[in-house]
Amino acid sequence: MPAVPAVVESPSDVPSVGSHTDRPEARIGALVVYVLLAVTAFLFFGVDRTLGVVAGAINVVFAVFFCRHLAFAVSAARWAEADLLAADVDLEGYTPPVAVFVGCKNEELVVDGMIQALLALDYPADRLQLVVVDDGSDDGTGPRLDAWAVREPRLRVIHRPAGSGGGKSGALNEALRTVEAEVVLVFDADHEPDPNALRRLVRHFRDPSVGAVMGRCVIRNGHDSSLASVVFVDYLSGYLVNEYGRQAMFELPAYGGANCAVRMSTLRSLGGWNPNTVTEDTDLTLRVLLSGQRVRYDVSAVDYEEAVVTARRFWTQRYRWARGHQKCMRDYWRPMMRSRHLTVLEKAESMMFLLTYHVPVLSGIGLLLTVLRAFGIGDLPLIGLLPLSMLLFVGPLAELSVGLLVSRVERRAAWQLIGFLPSFALSIWITTRAYLDGMLGRPYTWVKTTRSGATSTLAPVAVPLPLPLPPVEGARPRSFAVAGTDAGTVGPRG
Repeated sequence: MPAVPAVVESPSDVPSVGSHTDRPEARIGALVVYVLLAVTAFLFFGVDRTLGVVAGAINVVFAVFFCRHLAFAVSAARWAEADLLAADVDLEGYTPPVAVFVGCKNEELVVDGMIQALLALDYPADRLQLVVVDDGSDDGTGPRLDAWAVREPRLRVIHRPAGSGGGKSGALNEALRTVEAEVVLVFDADHEPDPNALRRLVRHFRDPSVGAVMGRCVIRNGHDSSLASVVFVDYLSGYLVNEYGRQAMFELPAYGGANCAVRMSTLRSLGGWNPNTVTEDTDLTLRVLLSGQRVRYDVSAVDYEEAVVTARRFWTQRYRWARGHQKCMRDYWRPMMRSRHLTVLEKAESMMFLLTYHVPVLSGIGLLLTVLRAFGIGDLPLIGLLPLSMLLFVGPLAELSVGLLVSRVERRAAWQLIGFLPSFALSIWITTRAYLDGMLGRPYTWVKTTRSGATSTLAPVAVPLPLPLPPVEGARPRSFAVAGTDAGTVGPRG
């Protein structure tokens, strides 16, 4: 079936790569203003009255987010299970040309499982390209990929030289330069998608208003450590409740960066993935919405990924998420508020999405105010609303609980909810540190999450030795190196 052309705003109307998103992140002036306002308020109104007003304002924010969490939990409890069990619709009728991209940097522990899963995808072979980018790895990733490329004609490997820049965005943009397709799917190196995940994601592009589609990610190594168990429950909440609720109530889910698809014409018109951000998924979500297209979420398109198993890895991963998400909020909130493609309610939800990694910072302030009140500081009637701050914990806890119910996990998994409190406390510290570092303009670049490769959803099979074999004479090479290039924009191909 011929593809339906997508309608995308002209680049002049949409923030694209290389526009305002590459400006310095520092907002030192804003921090100075905050401090001056606090000192002025203490001097003119007193400590108790000032802290009372601050506590009241924070509680209003917490109450709004609590209502949002509760609404998402109710939506998921009412409809998510039915959608999970719904009959398959249109999995065979729409099969446009698709390219699957994976960026790999030092992923020798998980790359074999990822390649096996990609080769098992259920999709017409003549309409599917598999492109894996070795992003300057210095371990055995490159040789293993080369061995797979020799063995499997469907696989193409690109080797970027070390120091090419751009992180994951740079690697994906390199792949984008080499292919032509209608839809691009992205998986991370540790991901193992279900064979039918591709068809489930692609079917949504029948609608010309859809620019991107996100699937559901499930943690496959929840038993590897106590922290991995907490992340397992967190993902149940995030995908089965939070993103499901955003889709059900506002039709505003996020493009999540992995197990996701994007229309290639949309991607090229926006200049590709943004190499100036460490959260290219949030950045692309916002640019797709500002272009006049929509993101959809398919709860039935399942992909299995590996959770972090140590506190250090948790810190590295969540710090990157917080730092990038907070920068996106600073860069995009004004364009989102001015967008003519979003209603007032949709703009309000978009702002709440952008503030997701700012709310834990406010939670830390709320906890500090609680401690001060215990010592008799800030003890005014207005601060008596402070118990409402508990709603910030109850809201996510409701989402976590519904996630466990909808996913029908074993009963003893409910005990993992206890791990939510220390992990949330750690998240408060991580997001606060990320906020201050960003406002102060401290340099930061994309840092990959370390994998262990201890758990896989696939049955063991023979894998090729990590030694490149000589190519067949006259065959087109499927593994090649690219010259040192910058990680700049990717425009429409001529």
